[in-house]
Amino acid sequence: MKISARNRLKGRVIEVKKGATTAHVRLDVNGTTVTASITNEAVDELGLKVGQDAYAIIKASDVMVGLDG
Repeated sequence: MKISARNRLKGRVIEVKKGATTAHVRLDVNGTTVTASITNEAVDELGLKVGQDAYAIIKASDVMVGLDG
């Protein structure tokens, strides 16, 4: 796989939960859980299954900061 994104985190799929149109896919990345929301169609095309190695590929244009209270 060659892609331009530099923020690639290799992990293992720990949960795939499909909804009406969107699925939540949870990856264990070195003890940290990363959750992605992707289409059910993408889950099917990738053949995502629990226990499989996969990458979280992060592409963001903004970072927000918040405070309590």
